[in-house]
Amino acid sequence: MALDNRLEIKLLQKLILTPQLQQAIKLLQMPQLELTPFLTNELMENPFLEELAEEGVVPEDEPKDGAEARSLEKVEAEAGSETPVFDDTEAPLEKLMNLSESDDYFEERGFDGRDLGYFNPGTVAQTSFENFVSKEGDLQEHLMWQLRLSTVPAGLMSAAEAVIGNIDENGYLRATDADITEIAGCTAEEAGRAIKIVQALDPSGVGARDLRECLVLQLDRLGLGGSLAQSLITSNLQDLEKKRYNQLAKQYNCTLEEILAAVRVIKKLEPKPGRNYSSSQPVYITPEVYIVKTAGEFHVVLNDEGMPKLRLSHFYKKLASQRNSLPKEEKHFIDEKLRQAVWLLKSLDQRNKTIYRVGESILKFQRDFFERGRMHLKPLNLRDMATELSLHESTISRATANKYLACDHGLFSLKFFFSSGVQGSDGKVSSTSVKDMIKRMITEENQKKPLSDQEIVALCKTGGIEIARRTVAKYRKELCIAPQNQRKRLD
Repeated sequence: MALDNRLEIKLLQKLILTPQLQQAIKLLQMPQLELTPFLTNELMENPFLEELAEEGVVPEDEPKDGAEARSLEKVEAEAGSETPVFDDTEAPLEKLMNLSESDDYFEERGFDGRDLGYFNPGTVAQTSFENFVSKEGDLQEHLMWQLRLSTVPAGLMSAAEAVIGNIDENGYLRATDADITEIAGCTAEEAGRAIKIVQALDPSGVGARDLRECLVLQLDRLGLGGSLAQSLITSNLQDLEKKRYNQLAKQYNCTLEEILAAVRVIKKLEPKPGRNYSSSQPVYITPEVYIVKTAGEFHVVLNDEGMPKLRLSHFYKKLASQRNSLPKEEKHFIDEKLRQAVWLLKSLDQRNKTIYRVGESILKFQRDFFERGRMHLKPLNLRDMATELSLHESTISRATANKYLACDHGLFSLKFFFSSGVQGSDGKVSSTSVKDMIKRMITEENQKKPLSDQEIVALCKTGGIEIARRTVAKYRKELCIAPQNQRKRLD
């Protein structure tokens, strides 16, 4: 069969996401903590965007007469086309800005390379010393400070520094002796001595390779080397985890009280000696939606605190009306930036409307929760809400991703309100409510005689909830609750 080249015409159906649609999807999925810096960056890069002035303050470039201002719908229609056409029949913008004024502006911009006219050569920023905040030292800085004050042989200093450089934030050494040897260019013996030097520093237990070594180092520092506690850590760490105290008493030929005394000592040790020196800063959650009750009625309120409020710049819309007098490159720049600004504003508006509708739908489905608390949470899935709002499930998923809702009962992820159901005497009950019930049962149990999974099943049945034992075990693991034998206290 001969191979040849030929042209063919095919009719295909494809779903193509335009860059504008991709941006709209990205904005919908962004939580407020990510959206705020994104909008701030767009505000700096796009001259057609400006931040709304404070209430009661009218910008100098804002038209005083509404008849002179081009409507936003008109600008959107122009920006939506590939080559916007500005028609000045409805708004005589030449009266607001002359062509000569526009040319002077761009000539000035081209003269010194400044781009948006934001720079004022007469203004010099004054540095305030209040803007300088001292940095809190981390674990490695704390160890290096001690190392420099210590009497360390010159040949071991570089090896000790290499050891400190390979200690993680929890205080554990994440490099082998061979790695230290290669990094510092020393012998294996010198690497071992350098590790011992670092392990003698504060905090106690730092520089260990694993949990067992970390706990042993702390016992040695307390003068308990060779004690029963050290023997338990060295040889029976898994038995301690599973609380096999009677078995350990027989193994070491001692009483149960002696084992429990050693366990109490071990519980006071620090498994992560470096976490008190962590320099990581907490990230605070900002709710996207508030459910507020006023005059006996619940209302959905979107949180826009701290977010820049954007609009199209009147000044640059005037310049856009004079773009025919500009070179081709600048005309293309103005058209492109105008389209981007309009699409961003429309995407933001659509994002806010979608999140608001999702908040209203959550309020509708989970009204009993907002009125009576967590135990009255109802089963809900994405399909139910998508049908209610006439949206796709993926849109609901994006709108609820990494976003939070604040109400009288606390701060909750929007995903919290979506849960499967468990059959109850009065219909289906949310699995979240069942988990709260199981957690409360275990919190109130007798710690010397904890509840088994089967006993929890019986208590749930008494409360009108039919649930299997394997489901209780599943929920218990999701709540990070240990099984019965590990919850039992003998001391």
